[in-house]
Amino acid sequence: MYTLIQANLNHLDDLAVLFDAYRVFYKKETDLDAAKKFLRERLANDQSVIFMVYNDSRAVGFTQLYPVFSSVNMAAVWLLNDLFVDPVYRGKKIGKQLLEAAQNHCTASGAKGVSLETEQTNVVGNKLYPIMGFEKDTEHNFYYWGNPDFSTE
Repeated sequence: MYTLIQANLNHLDDLAVLFDAYRVFYKKETDLDAAKKFLRERLANDQSVIFMVYNDSRAVGFTQLYPVFSSVNMAAVWLLNDLFVDPVYRGKKIGKQLLEAAQNHCTASGAKGVSLETEQTNVVGNKLYPIMGFEKDTEHNFYYWGNPDFSTE
């Protein structure tokens, strides 16, 4: 049986394992301690909202939302920054369940919408997001500037 919950600090150990696997999926080095520290800070400081899905007592997926604000719209928007399902549990509609949780949270919080980005190579996500009502933005260019002085050390 799959159960959706909103994560808090009591779920940190389970969440950190999933978060670390998510980062490894995106070709980052495994670092469970750093994952736990990062998540602890987000949760303790109310800087993100995280939903998790459990299969009985095993954490099998999560999504993390960050609040952002649109000056033009004068409204809050949720940035769906992370979504991950354990490979063993893919194809069981857990991603859909997590997206629905994000959409429901957006509605409950009175925000304008949920924004996300994904790689063009994410075949599964690029099929799922439109099914869930997400529209691909073809009107804007997104740019990124990387701080050459940034270091995690």
